[in-house]
Amino acid sequence: MRTNQLVKYTLFVSCYLFWVASGLMVAVGIYAKLSKEASAVDSLLADPSLLLLTVGILMFGITFVGCTGALRDLPVLLKIFAWILLIILILQIVAAVLGFLFSGMVLEKAAFLMGKAISGYRDDLDLQNLIDYIQKKFECCGVHSYKDWSQNIYFECQDSNPSLERCAVPFSCCIQKDQEAAITSVLNSMCGYGTQNLRSWKAESLIYIEGCLEKIVGWGQRNLLLVAGLAIGLFFLEILVFSMAVMLIYQIDFIIQKRKSTRRRGPEK
Repeated sequence: MRTNQLVKYTLFVSCYLFWVASGLMVAVGIYAKLSKEASAVDSLLADPSLLLLTVGILMFGITFVGCTGALRDLPVLLKIFAWILLIILILQIVAAVLGFLFSGMVLEKAAFLMGKAISGYRDDLDLQNLIDYIQKKFECCGVHSYKDWSQNIYFECQDSNPSLERCAVPFSCCIQKDQEAAITSVLNSMCGYGTQNLRSWKAESLIYIEGCLEKIVGWGQRNLLLVAGLAIGLFFLEILVFSMAVMLIYQIDFIIQKRKSTRRRGPEK
């Protein structure tokens, strides 16, 4: 007697694909961690490479257990994999419900983390590149407005600040008049100097004045169907993998019990 080969190898391939993806995440995280300066920030949530590395290692370990259990028909590994997946599914449901019920609190936490990221903008190259990407992608500046950059000691708009970037914003906040010319020409990294001193009606011709939090929330609302579809698709994929793992466990247990009962009947005859 054998387990259902379709269930077995579908589960193996699914776990293998996630295993390879997690391996790539670990490799990218290690490369980013080794290639940046030693003065890295010590916050997991503020360090993209550390976050990528942590998620990648967890995924790598979980999917490796699933791959091995499915390929070798090992019920112990499959049970460990199924329980971990069940816990992840429950946590996702709890997080979604809490996020819906306490959306205001979630936004406050997001604003706090983004403000902390702004404070460490010059301290971590990965974080700096991430913030610059977000500001250019969503055409925004700061958390709620461009003046949020005063939270950074280099951009703080105080007379006592000796930094040359006092009252400035990063170049990623600047409005590019001509996109094609911006690609071919030399980047003007000083385009945001002194803009925090300007009124919003005057600054809006030079830099993006809207905050990134509002822009990201607005993008999510406009693309709600896409975001919800991806989230639901991933959730049902996890349920499918979990169901296949449980089916395989029951099949293996049934075969083991069948063999035991056959051996018991053998000597009696």
